[in-house]
Amino acid sequence: MTTTIFMVLFLLCAVILVLLVLIQRGRGGGLAGAFGGPGGHSAFGTKTADVFIKATAVLGAIFVVLAILTAWLMHKQQAALLEEAAPPPARAPAEEGSGGPAPSAGETPSEAPAAGAEAGATGQAGGDSDARGP
Repeated sequence: MTTTIFMVLFLLCAVILVLLVLIQRGRGGGLAGAFGGPGGHSAFGTKTADVFIKATAVLGAIFVVLAILTAWLMHKQQAALLEEAAPPPARAPAEEGSGGPAPSAGETPSEAPAAGAEAGATGQAGGDSDARGP
């Protein structure tokens, strides 16, 4: 909710800042000079140039502060959403009857050879009648 409010304020400030800069008279006469109007005369009076310069500076500072606050709030909101979506880390189940911790990835238990190796050795030595081969 606050992110939306800051985003609306940020966009409103940006639009006002652009319009304020466009109506100012610069070296070339400003926007009025581009459309054939008198570049040396201000439509709002003689002292308005000072007011526009001060208003532009204040609005520029507000624009920067709103940009930083909006980015910070959006980052905080995104981090909270990612934290909610991530499942907790799963633990590996312990072996039954081992009593101790499970071996690490690099360690191998030295108790007995694999069951597949025993079955393969007895199947070859027993001379199965179903075995096809030369």
